[in-house]
Amino acid sequence: MINFNEVNETIQMLDNQHLDVRTVTMGISLFDCADSSAEKACTRIYDKICKKAENLVKKCEAIESTYGIPIVNKRISVTPIAHIASASRCNDLVPFALILEKAAQTVGVNFLGGFSALVHKGMTPGDAALIHSIPEALSVTEHICSSVNIGSTKAGINMDAVKEMGQIIRKTAESTAERNSIGCAKLVVFCNAVEDNPFMAGAFLGCGEGDCVINVGVSGPGVVKCALEEMPNATLGELAEEIKKTAFKITRMGQLVASRAAKDLNAQFGIVDLSLAPTPTMGDSVAHILEEMGLSSTGGAGTTAALALLNDAVKKGGVMASSYVGGLSGAFIPVSEDIGMINAAASGTLTLEKLEAMTCVCSVGLDMIAIPGDTPAHIISGIIADEAAIGMVNSKTTAVRIIPAIGKKAGESVSFGGLLGEAPIMPVNTASCEKFISRAGRIPAPLQSLKN
Repeated sequence: MINFNEVNETIQMLDNQHLDVRTVTMGISLFDCADSSAEKACTRIYDKICKKAENLVKKCEAIESTYGIPIVNKRISVTPIAHIASASRCNDLVPFALILEKAAQTVGVNFLGGFSALVHKGMTPGDAALIHSIPEALSVTEHICSSVNIGSTKAGINMDAVKEMGQIIRKTAESTAERNSIGCAKLVVFCNAVEDNPFMAGAFLGCGEGDCVINVGVSGPGVVKCALEEMPNATLGELAEEIKKTAFKITRMGQLVASRAAKDLNAQFGIVDLSLAPTPTMGDSVAHILEEMGLSSTGGAGTTAALALLNDAVKKGGVMASSYVGGLSGAFIPVSEDIGMINAAASGTLTLEKLEAMTCVCSVGLDMIAIPGDTPAHIISGIIADEAAIGMVNSKTTAVRIIPAIGKKAGESVSFGGLLGEAPIMPVNTASCEKFISRAGRIPAPLQSLKN
C-alpha cells in the first residue's frame, strides 16, 4: 500500500523544483457509441464523455488540495474516432470533432485526444475520412488533439499514409496560419503508438484498454537537475544512480495520485507515465539536465550519450517504484516547450539532424519543432519516414510533431503561449526526396519483428 508518508520527501520538491503531476488523463472507451447514424453516434459520444468525466476536474482539484500536489492538466483520451465513425460511413468527420470539443468544454478539461486513426498496415474508408478531416477539425476546435499511427515494428511503414500526412500537416498549418499554424501543435504522427499514453497531443485509448481508465503523467526535470547540482564531481555511474533514486520518488508520487484518482472517479487504474516533460519555465528543462552533466550546450558532441544515460536511469528508477509504469516513460525533448532547447536551437547548436539522432535514445521523437512555412509536403513526409524508421528498427515509439510556420523563415520564431511555448524556426535540408516518397506501398517490417 502507498501512503502519504512515503512521498513526504518528494513533497518538499514541489515548491521550488517545479515538481508536479503533469496530467491526469481519463481514458474513455467509445465503442458502445458507434451507430450507423452519425447524429446518434455523436449524441452517444457526448453523453458518455459527460457522464464519465463530469467529476474529473473537481476530483483532481480535491486531490491537489489534500496532498498539496499540483495537477497541471486534466485531460481525456478516447477510442480512435476513426474506429467509431466507420459505422456511420461518413466522408466528413468534422462533426465528430465538434462534438468532442463540446464535451471537452462541458467537463472543463484542458485537452481531449483521440481524433485518431491507426493505419500502419492499411487504411479503411473510416481512416481515410478522418485523415482528410484533420485540417478543418483542428482549425475549428480548441481542445481537440489528433494522431495518426503510420508504422510499427510488426507491420513496417505505410508509405502511402506517410505521403498523405505530409500533405495533411501542410494543410493544417495553412488552415490555422492566422494563429501561427497552431493546429500542427495538436497533431502527431506515430510509429509504434502506445495504447495508454496520457500525454497530448498523441493520447488515445487503445482497443485493449478498459471502459474507463485513469493514466497519470508525472514530470520533474527541475528535480533531477537540482539533484545533479549537488554532485559536481561525480562519475557518470554515480549520476545515473542519483537519477534513478530521484525517478523512484517522483514515480511514487504519481502512483499515489493515480490510485486516488481512479478510486474517486470509479475508474480502472491504468499506468503512471514517468516522462521528464519540460515546460518553458526556467528551471524545468531537460536540456539543462544534460548541461548539468557537463555539456556546454545541448546539441554539441556528447549530447546523445548524455541523453541515453538520462533516459535509461529514469526508466530504471520508475519501474522499481511501480509495477504499472507505462505510456512513453523517459525523457521528452519538445523544442518549443523547453527553454534550454529553445536557446540551443536559436544559437544553432541544436539542429534538426542532431535532434533526430537524439530520438534514437529517448522517448517519442521530433517534437514541437517549427520549420519554414514554405517547406514542401514531400520534405515533411521524408522527415516522418526517417523518424518512423528509427522507431520501427529499434522497436520503440517515435513520433513527429512538426509545425510549418506559414509566412515564417529560418531564423525567425513563433509563439504559441502556455505550455506550448515559443519555437525558433529551424532550417530544413531541402534536398528533394519527392520520388522516394511518391513510390507506393509499404516499407517491410524488419527481421526483428519475427519474434513469435
